[in-house]
Amino acid sequence: MFNIGDKVVYPMHGAGVIESIEEKEVLGEKRQYYILRLPVGDMKVMIPISNCDGVGLRSVVTRDEVQKVFRILKGQGSIMSTNWNRRYRANLDKIKSGNIYEVAEVVRNLIQRDQEKGLSSGEKKMLENARQILISELVLATEMEEEKAQSLLDKVFA
Repeated sequence: MFNIGDKVVYPMHGAGVIESIEEKEVLGEKRQYYILRLPVGDMKVMIPISNCDGVGLRSVVTRDEVQKVFRILKGQGSIMSTNWNRRYRANLDKIKSGNIYEVAEVVRNLIQRDQEKGLSSGEKKMLENARQILISELVLATEMEEEKAQSLLDKVFA
């Protein structure tokens, strides 16, 4: 169980801070919810406490783990399917996992592919989403500004 003020990652949405724990009635059912504020995009999300394991809610990585993220970003790209649909589904599964290392792989692989062959509009959108998820966690893990995190990411691939 998480507490108010904890920094957590909500897969497919990114990292945020638990602002409050509230009881809400939704569709006639009263449940406890984490109220999560996502700094990137300034979004507020309600997550049922009873469903946290199911959605993959987890703590933000440590500063040491951030170093591993940058090693992955600087690393060699993974071999990806030449079939757009298979590649898209494999990348989507990695993003849905909520694992920051897998999200970093998606960002690295899509940026490298974009530099080599270009991306479809669907993959461009996926890349932007994965970048935002990654940046949101880097911001909370290192307490740096969003712009600095974006610029660090850009420098890796410059």
